[in-house]
Amino acid sequence: MSTPQIGRRHILALGAGALAAPGLLTRPAGAQPAAWPTQPTRMIVPFAAGGPTDIPARLLADEMSKTLPHRVVVENRTGSGVVIGTDLVAKGPQDGTTILYTTVAHAVTRAMFPRLPFDPVGDFTPVALVGQVPVILLVNNNFPARNVQEFVRVLRENPGRYDYASSGNGGAVHLATELFLHAAGGLRANHIPFRGSSAAMPEVLSGRIPMIFDIAASALPYARSGELRALAISTKERSPLAPNIPTFIEQGVAGYEAYTWHMVLVRSGTPQPVVDAINRSVNAAVNLPAVRARLTELAMQVVPDSTPASAADYLRSEIGVWEPLVRAANIRAD
Repeated sequence: MSTPQIGRRHILALGAGALAAPGLLTRPAGAQPAAWPTQPTRMIVPFAAGGPTDIPARLLADEMSKTLPHRVVVENRTGSGVVIGTDLVAKGPQDGTTILYTTVAHAVTRAMFPRLPFDPVGDFTPVALVGQVPVILLVNNNFPARNVQEFVRVLRENPGRYDYASSGNGGAVHLATELFLHAAGGLRANHIPFRGSSAAMPEVLSGRIPMIFDIAASALPYARSGELRALAISTKERSPLAPNIPTFIEQGVAGYEAYTWHMVLVRSGTPQPVVDAINRSVNAAVNLPAVRARLTELAMQVVPDSTPASAADYLRSEIGVWEPLVRAANIRAD
């Protein structure tokens, strides 16, 4: 199969709308929703409770409950990857009372599931990009590489010899690894999926599996303790969270950036004033110092001023990167 084009990723010029003062529905005449539904807003998270997606979602929902007319209640709806929970929103009401909190998984469902019951673009209106979480390449301390150049050389000289762990088939960790293998010139390594990073890490620590591209929130403790060797981080520039970890780009992998990102979407057809009100509520939440600090602790690069238009542009760009990669790497749903 052909190798996807990896030309990558500029930081979006995210449109900045002034945040509303208390009472986010107070807008100029004609812009405020005429009648907001009376029932609570359901935030559907198609991931397990207590995980790296659920925690920021609940943090956001708590704050959004203070600025929207009604409480925002998180519901975890897992199954078939993210399909069941996402489909619930795709077929839900078009009034803003059912919203989706999801990740980069939304950008690959169409490529991974041949009979997808929804269109990830046509059936949804992006509301706001909450933030991006990079990945870090960790290797066992006995692995014969101390930088990305040496890592590439080892894999190139030993095609198909080494395994890499991931937190699950088609997840952000798997995708980021495959993107790197393609970006570095078509390297070969064997994918060993686990049910989450916590299940994969003992294998990497023992050396039975020598490497993992893990999301920064779970990778940083191992890098800081020295239990595993951090070779690179997938940001455009060095991260303030890990200033001693060089980027892939500065080590010669041109254009390589990879993130799992968090985004709020609603069903397409939701009135624009409602979309705008939810957008202002999201932005108000992520701009609170306590919320931003907590999201930073979770290794998220917060987007403070996302708009529906910039979120839609970002989603399209991500689908343009990940769908060709999924097809080229022949990644299929479990």
